[in-house]
Amino acid sequence: MLKRFFRNAAILCMTFSLVALPTELLAAGKSQKRIHASYKAGKKVKALKVKAGRYSSYKAKIRLRNQRAWMAQRAEMLGNNYDGSGVLQLSSSKALVINQITGEVVYAKNTNTQAPIASITKVMTAMVMLDAGLSLDDTIYVTSEDVDYLKGSSSRLPVGAALSRGDMLQLALMASENRAASAIARNYPGGRQAFVQAMNVKAYAIGMTHSHFADPTGLDSGNVSTAEDLVKMVQAAYQYPEIRMATTSPSHEVYMQGRNYPVNFNNTNGLVRAGEWEIGLSKTGYISEAGRCLVMQAKVGGEPMIMVFLDSNGKLSRIGDANRVRKWVEYNKEYQPTTTGQNDMLAEGRIS
Repeated sequence: MLKRFFRNAAILCMTFSLVALPTELLAAGKSQKRIHASYKAGKKVKALKVKAGRYSSYKAKIRLRNQRAWMAQRAEMLGNNYDGSGVLQLSSSKALVINQITGEVVYAKNTNTQAPIASITKVMTAMVMLDAGLSLDDTIYVTSEDVDYLKGSSSRLPVGAALSRGDMLQLALMASENRAASAIARNYPGGRQAFVQAMNVKAYAIGMTHSHFADPTGLDSGNVSTAEDLVKMVQAAYQYPEIRMATTSPSHEVYMQGRNYPVNFNNTNGLVRAGEWEIGLSKTGYISEAGRCLVMQAKVGGEPMIMVFLDSNGKLSRIGDANRVRKWVEYNKEYQPTTTGQNDMLAEGRIS
């Protein structure tokens, strides 16, 4: 009887063990799968992190390479890579640099080629306004007639802005404000048409025989001149203290109606803002038809020079051309005239 009891108990235990074993094995299998899945996920995350790290490193290298390339290009455009010892080569397609006192030609390139001059026009605008003897204290207004519908250029002078004629002149020359130049012409005796006519009369009077002016701002590509003519214009404009002062101011603040704080305008010529040059007159210009332009009177190597750079492709190239001229003159104290392109005027002796 006892034997039968133990035998039945043994059989029951064996049966229970056989029933429980698959469940344990299944649980163990599931646990093993979870461990394996977690391991695979960990490896995948690690691989993704490594891949992301490599990609970030690659992107950083590309950014660094692009930055170095841009810095090298910028240095080249600014003339930083030129020490003055080599041949003087400028990127502007038309250029003329002369000694203001002696008339000696330092550099000439395509000087007789007529081209749009963009906002260099505003130097003539200033001379015509000043020649009229109008009060610089008179208040003039910006109206809808002064808005640029030709190029769609922006302006920080809203319609209705009221400033003195002197402030309008300052902003037109220093910050190249088109609305200021337009307002000046509109408030001329006889209006804008009479003003443009006076611009062409003035040009002819100072010997600018290859120039024509179509508007007072330079937005019209019909404002054309040559490097040779622009040297004459700078020479004439240099006689006006108001033009010299306005074009060499790094910045200027004006108060406008409805604002409790002054609005600051900066000079468009970075060389003036930097303050490292001794500049007596300056004007920049740009429209797509003209490229980047710059005219300056400045002391270089202790000598007063007039520089004209027209149709420069890069935004910094005209500044780079000025820097290259300065370095070349300072390196070569006894410089020889450097000519490139159309320079009939040299042979004819038309520079004075």
